[in-house]
Amino acid sequence: MTITPFSKPLDQLWYTRCPVPTASGIAIHHGWIHEEFAKDGIAVSSLRASADRSVRESHFDHRQANSFRQGGNAPPIWSRSQGQDVVVLGLTWLPQYQSILALPGSGIKALGDLKGKRLALPRRVNEKIDFWRASALQGYLQALALEGLTERDVTLVDLPVEEPYIGEVSQSGSGPLFDAHQFARSARAETFALIRGEVDAIYHYGAAGPALQSYLGAHVVLDINHHADQKVAINNGTPNVLTVSGELLRKQPAIVARYLAQVLRAARWARAHRQETAAIVAREVSVAEEWVPEAFDESLYENLEPSLRPDLVSALESRKDFLLRHGFIQKDFSVADWSDPGPLAEAHKLLRQLEPEQARAA
Repeated sequence: MTITPFSKPLDQLWYTRCPVPTASGIAIHHGWIHEEFAKDGIAVSSLRASADRSVRESHFDHRQANSFRQGGNAPPIWSRSQGQDVVVLGLTWLPQYQSILALPGSGIKALGDLKGKRLALPRRVNEKIDFWRASALQGYLQALALEGLTERDVTLVDLPVEEPYIGEVSQSGSGPLFDAHQFARSARAETFALIRGEVDAIYHYGAAGPALQSYLGAHVVLDINHHADQKVAINNGTPNVLTVSGELLRKQPAIVARYLAQVLRAARWARAHRQETAAIVAREVSVAEEWVPEAFDESLYENLEPSLRPDLVSALESRKDFLLRHGFIQKDFSVADWSDPGPLAEAHKLLRQLEPEQARAA
């Protein structure tokens, strides 16, 4: 790799993560990433530290220079399709709550009962990439296909939503962009439509799912997360994606490897500290800690370490193909060419060097 130095010294790195369990969030919680670069005079900040909305919007379009992102795959796929300079560093398969729900008394007990029914499909009217709509559509279509049904066998009820994904939150040097208030409102449109009888079923995924299901007393038409065929669960959060600004990787590969080493360190710490990890995850995803096992199950602690395993790359390719096929992205590209295994390999080497030092410090 040819390394072209920056015209001025690097003094700022940025990061962002979705409200899902990530090794990045754990490393941030412990202050490990900040500590790693403080000795070089490099500040590390959440996008939420900026009052500039365009900087915060980089969570979706990855335009902020010198930035890392870990979370759902639709925004980085959209950014890459738009020609944005972003590179995939690693992927994780994190089984999480993903279900189709119906109210008691609806008569909908199994997938076949969805035929002829109305399914809620929210549409964010002010977003560049409507990841929630894409998630719901894919969840429905993959579920219906299990019964030999298609989109033509149901009515998809369009629900316009004007509220943006990223609202007005206070500035924070390390906090996530999505606070508890925003997280609680994420499924408002489809939930109200279900209660009012305007739709017969809704799709939901993520940490808030168990609480919503309990609140509604809803019947689970399909538990997508635990389906025997893992391909059925491919969606925005499966796989999750860790990305970096392409220019930073080309010009400062050692910086990227050092960042990744701290992410790997956090993933391995999580395996050995499950109770503490559950508490951190609960704060990251804005739910009570008792919901964590229902939202993610025990495999959470074994699946936080990013890799570029062929099955994960294939799952990301499948997800990209879905977004292209249904018009959420306009230009195709190769997922295999989009990822770079070099930084993660270097990070593993760095971590092996760091582990004896960390053991002595402990």
